[in-house]
Amino acid sequence: MSRIANNPVALPQGVEVTVSDSDISVKGAKGTLAMAINPHVEIVKGDNVLTFAARSGDNFSRALTGTTRALVNNMVVGVTQGFETKLDLVGVGYRAQVQGKKLNLTLGFSHPVVYELPEGVSAETPSQTEVLLKSADKQKLGQAVAEVRAFRPPEPYKGKGVQISGEYIRRKEAKKK
Repeated sequence: MSRIANNPVALPQGVEVTVSDSDISVKGAKGTLAMAINPHVEIVKGDNVLTFAARSGDNFSRALTGTTRALVNNMVVGVTQGFETKLDLVGVGYRAQVQGKKLNLTLGFSHPVVYELPEGVSAETPSQTEVLLKSADKQKLGQAVAEVRAFRPPEPYKGKGVQISGEYIRRKEAKKK
């Protein structure tokens, strides 16, 4: 059984939290994030600490309490430090460019792939084969990374494609005569 909900979430300096019956809002240097709270979870705001408790003792409420605590902790980390993910383009001629709120990818197709960045996600290209996606919202960032990776997922024979930096690609041996 997980005991994540028993750990309080510490609020760093400069973070404002507003808790109501149905939602929570976290405001910090990197932006503002809001989330709906399930009625099975009770959030108590103390001095620079948030504590979480289940309103009833059933397993569903206790599981939801741990999940809510983890999501709120991600919100606090997001508005203070932010999240970033680096993507590597592996393949001959694979390139990336950022043009405003659009990510222009050349991935070996007959046409360039243009990806419209979601609201709250920004992109940088330190080199032509690296893309750095940044956001305060961990869920939006993960969704954007998954959508960009889905244009050309890494293939197991040569390893070509869009891969998350540090991702292990299981390689296969080519068929022999």
